[in-house]
Amino acid sequence: MVEFFTGMSPMLQAFLATLFTWGMTALGAALVFTSKKLNQKVFDSMLGFAGGVMIAASFWSLIAPALEMAEQNSSLPGWIPAAIGFMLGGLFLWTADKVIPHLHPTLHPTTDGHAPEGMGTRNRRRSTLLVFAITLHNIPEGLAVGVAFGAVANGTSGQSLAAAIALAIGIGIQNFPEGLAVSMPLRGEGMSRRKAFFYGQLSGMVEPIAAVIGVLAVTLVTPLLPYALCFAAGAMIFVVAEEVIPGSQENGNKDLASMSLMIGFTVMMVLDVALG
Repeated sequence: MVEFFTGMSPMLQAFLATLFTWGMTALGAALVFTSKKLNQKVFDSMLGFAGGVMIAASFWSLIAPALEMAEQNSSLPGWIPAAIGFMLGGLFLWTADKVIPHLHPTLHPTTDGHAPEGMGTRNRRRSTLLVFAITLHNIPEGLAVGVAFGAVANGTSGQSLAAAIALAIGIGIQNFPEGLAVSMPLRGEGMSRRKAFFYGQLSGMVEPIAAVIGVLAVTLVTPLLPYALCFAAGAMIFVVAEEVIPGSQENGNKDLASMSLMIGFTVMMVLDVALG
């Protein structure tokens, strides 16, 4: 797989990698053609697994290389760019969460505090709010892949092509339940299978766009690399803490979701360390 990407421009590498992550979103959404309702335990375990993958990817693929880059290429202590970038990523998602109208697909809509969020939600259709939610959360994932491939192109130590590919694989794996989280509720409300699938896969389209932006940012302005890597990590951790973990545990499957998170973390850690 590494040989396939070798010799390509970083923009093409990131674009192809995020086509895979988009495809995994579409694959999850495609389950709507086989069923109208998914077993809640299965879905909660998938969410927990996705959360573990995102946490592991945030550290092993983003924060750890950023710390090494900052220590080698900056006059500041390595933790300063990492901390600034990480917090800015979380603040960016928090702000977007307050502004962009959306409805968390993994949280039960009748539970207190799980109503539609953002500005102008009153006149928005449920399908639109669900797509906005997953699209919002896919931005940092696409950005993370783009920044990772951009770091490889810059020849930065601590980041290899195999590690960037491992990150894309991990994000693709955790995108599977995201597509499912949009399509299944819409199908359950009576929407046709084709429309439910369309809306489910639509949210993944933002990842190739975000990846290209990430590559451009770090290849044009190399000093941004540590900040950009940790920015993507902070945004991903915000998504995990704000939605993925609560959504996986609110239906009483806490132990199952927690163990699935541990498995997801382990799988992503092995992928990154073994390939990177």
